[in-house]
Amino acid sequence: MTAGRLEKWLETDESKSVGQSDGGESVGHASGRRIVRLLHTNKADLTDDDLAHMRKVTGYVHRHLKQRPDGDVTDTRWRYSLMNWGHDPMKR
Repeated sequence: MTAGRLEKWLETDESKSVGQSDGGESVGHASGRRIVRLLHTNKADLTDDDLAHMRKVTGYVHRHLKQRPDGDVTDTRWRYSLMNWGHDPMKR
């Protein structure tokens, strides 16, 4: 997802309704906000911690894609969770 699209998505109720949390912001939602910042960062300015987060995101997306539920996934928590991590499985 583009930074702009992800930013708009993170403002939705659907985005805020999924993911693991301790009553506050979910892990995926916080990750999405960080992804937006990273997408706006020049490559030369990325830190080792930024790169580690990018690897974490890639790993999460790959694992989660393997858990795709049967049927239409348009309005599913599975898709919403992936979108919080910056990947929309409905887009090519």
